[in-house]
Amino acid sequence: MSPRNEPLDAIKSRRNNTLNALVTSVPYIRWLGIGFDRRGDELTAVLPFDQKLIGNPMLPAIHGGVTAAFLEVTAIVELTWTAIWEDMEQGRIAPDAAVPESMPRLPKTIDFTVDYLRSGLPRDAYARARVVRSGRRYASVHVEAWQDQRQKLFAQATGHFLMPQDG
Repeated sequence: MSPRNEPLDAIKSRRNNTLNALVTSVPYIRWLGIGFDRRGDELTAVLPFDQKLIGNPMLPAIHGGVTAAFLEVTAIVELTWTAIWEDMEQGRIAPDAAVPESMPRLPKTIDFTVDYLRSGLPRDAYARARVVRSGRRYASVHVEAWQDQRQKLFAQATGHFLMPQDG
């Protein structure tokens, strides 16, 4: 158990190491270059622009599949982050991508619906997910993505997930 008066650097380090382990454990997340900006328990996903993400070079626009993957990754990481928060804060778990058995099992997608609101421009994209409902077996998450202005979304999604069962 973590002591109540644990040094701030130790708390930040544990949180950052856990988040890094979640992100680096999935090769596709690394290939897309998705990272997460963490402020306390709040996560913002960041998809840095890369030419390989362009689907239509005539516009140019970020490929719709990349947009959907970005939103789904954001939802899964947020859902996992929320589910493991208490155990991580208490020091009961310490995920390490190099030790697969230490990693939490990720939720499985049941369905995922994306609303493409406008073309994703050739620039960095950001997304935030909100867990709408999370139970022992099922969870629902809403995700919003933007580029230059938080209020001007270019895509949003709703996903339903099967939560991992213990054992």
